Amino acid sequence: MFEQFPQNRLRRVRKQASIRSLVAENQLSTNDLIYPMFVLEGKNQKQTVPSMPGVERMSIDLLVKEAHELLDLGIQGIALFPVTPPEAKSLCASEAFNSEGLAQRAVRALKESVPDIAVITDVALDPFTSHGQDGLIDDTGYVLNDETIEVLVKQALSHAEAGADIVAPSDMMDGRIGEIRKALEKHGFIHTCIMAYSAKYASSYYGPFRDAVGSASNIKGGDKKSYQMDPANSDEALREIALDIYEGADMVMVKPGMPYLDIVRRCKHELNVPTFAYQVSGEYAMHKAAFANGWLNEEQVILESLLAFKRAGADGILTYFAKQAAQILKS
Repeated sequence: MFEQFPQNRLRRVRKQASIRSLVAENQLSTNDLIYPMFVLEGKNQKQTVPSMPGVERMSIDLLVKEAHELLDLGIQGIALFPVTPPEAKSLCASEAFNSEGLAQRAVRALKESVPDIAVITDVALDPFTSHGQDGLIDDTGYVLNDETIEVLVKQALSHAEAGADIVAPSDMMDGRIGEIRKALEKHGFIHTCIMAYSAKYASSYYGPFRDAVGSASNIKGGDKKSYQMDPANSDEALREIALDIYEGADMVMVKPGMPYLDIVRRCKHELNVPTFAYQVSGEYAMHKAAFANGWLNEEQVILESLLAFKRAGADGILTYFAKQAAQILKS
């Protein structure tokens, strides 16, 4: 198919930056980045997340200010995660659909002050349950599917009513996308998008995130293997994704990110749907530790890691490096 050396010298196109940029197969831009943000109660409040250096929980007023800065950097979307006070958690997770809940108030404030930024809300019950699982449980601790969906529908509707542009069910209950889509249509939220966490694995890379939202102490060493996916499986992920698209998802998510780039690639190339990936807290924490020790070049590795998602086929990337990456790209 190709002529051999010296007719073909592949290094010719690598000699100088101007030519390398002309033949680059993938490019990373700020349009690819979504910034996950943690919101807490209060005013003018910030809390560091010890296991995620550089990441802060912040009150709504500071969240809005940060959103303005993100938009100025070219970041088009944020993913919102509330830090629920312990006293608001319960077995039935009723705070999840409180119209005056933290997430709902944050969405309203963001859409009022920064209407051009896309607000993505997490539809899952783990920040609101006293046991830290993503759904309602029976007497044995098993997460109930259909009963959980009823609460997720209420939660998604409360987010849509607050003005969320995209609701993102991350719970992995069977059939929840279809029920949420029907409810959104019934209540007139025909323009609200659903980003389905369709291939969310029962991963050990989520630890720092659970610290950030305050659910780590609630789950008390338990796991989520009865509803999140087995890391051994790939074909099953394609079935999950196809079902969610059939039920009304507008876009799908693969989580975690870099350890599961094969799933991102299969999703994009076999199903050809809008595909997103989440560079999760554990990936972020590992990188930050290596940077702090001087083992890796921070700016170069951040961009390289994100470009890997684009090469695999991701249309967008949720990453805690979003703001820093945007600053690097801008400079």
